[in-house]
Amino acid sequence: MSSNQANVILVGCGCPLRGMGWYHAVQLLENQCPSGKLIAIVEPWFLGAGADGEQGQAFKVWKEEMEGKHEGLGFYASLGSVPKTPQTPTLALISGRTASNPGLLTECIAHGCSVVYLEKPGAPTVAELEAMKEEALANKVSVLMGYNKNVCKYVSNVRDYASQNPGLVTFVSNNAYENTKESLGECFERNCEGMLKNMAIHELALLVSFYDVTVSNIESVVADKSFSSVQTLPGPSGKSHTDFDKIKFTITTKTGKTVAVQADRCGGDVSYATVSNDSVETYRHSMPDEHDIENVKLLEKKYPGAMPYFFSQDPDYVTVKERVSNFCLTGKEAEGVATIDVAVETLRVAEYLVEVLKEQLKE
Repeated sequence: MSSNQANVILVGCGCPLRGMGWYHAVQLLENQCPSGKLIAIVEPWFLGAGADGEQGQAFKVWKEEMEGKHEGLGFYASLGSVPKTPQTPTLALISGRTASNPGLLTECIAHGCSVVYLEKPGAPTVAELEAMKEEALANKVSVLMGYNKNVCKYVSNVRDYASQNPGLVTFVSNNAYENTKESLGECFERNCEGMLKNMAIHELALLVSFYDVTVSNIESVVADKSFSSVQTLPGPSGKSHTDFDKIKFTITTKTGKTVAVQADRCGGDVSYATVSNDSVETYRHSMPDEHDIENVKLLEKKYPGAMPYFFSQDPDYVTVKERVSNFCLTGKEAEGVATIDVAVETLRVAEYLVEVLKEQLKE
């Protein structure tokens, strides 16, 4: 262990090529985050009840490959099985199912982790996330969030442009799921917290962080009914889930700021932000942009079949992890990274919007 690295424990890996935790592991194992060294991967499902399924077998193959390449890397079915390293600052990166996060945070605190990187949205409900915030505070554990778009180049460029050329800023988030009942049904079930607490939560975090959006400060919310859609679809288990497959809305605050969000599960690989005046677009910046597309092509060849959004957001995932691991190691502020306080308000806004927007789409 290098003296200038914090230990990193990944809690919740998921299936190779599909799980966000898996991609975090890939970047850490490739030494893309100099301040952090991945020492343990905790994966209860694929090292337990899910081991015999198709994805479990894929995980097993990847696990054996990684163990052969990375001396000292351990795989564990539970956090309690991971050896403690009190002599070295330890960061826990929680990237499991949202419903499991409250319990996982408690385990990370008990394990002696001084900093937690918590993937969005953090918890299923505001009440649970607030309780997690208080638990961490009581134990002097810092919790920072994986809202990578807070540090994205396209976001900062659009905000900079709009500061000099006022207009309506719209943040557009796209996924590349197939527009079929089977594909969307699987998506709805795997992300059962819903689009606004899952896919579009990044955009809501931007609104909370930079546009003074809080539930108490919202003056109005207007859904674009011509774009938006809600569906009820069965998932692989047979259970039905109701969610937006696409949504667009504009928020105006009581303090006079107006901002829009558009999200589409089947919109493709590119997310972007725009500035417009009187419905005429005056500026756009995309992710990936022309400078990043070559890296995307390289990653597509290196990891064929992986979720496309891993590649388009690859540099930003590195930035957030490096800033958080460096904070764990040195105490230096993780510039631009969202705190759990931002996450609580973001989740509160998401819960509010789900009800408001679904009601508007019924009209």
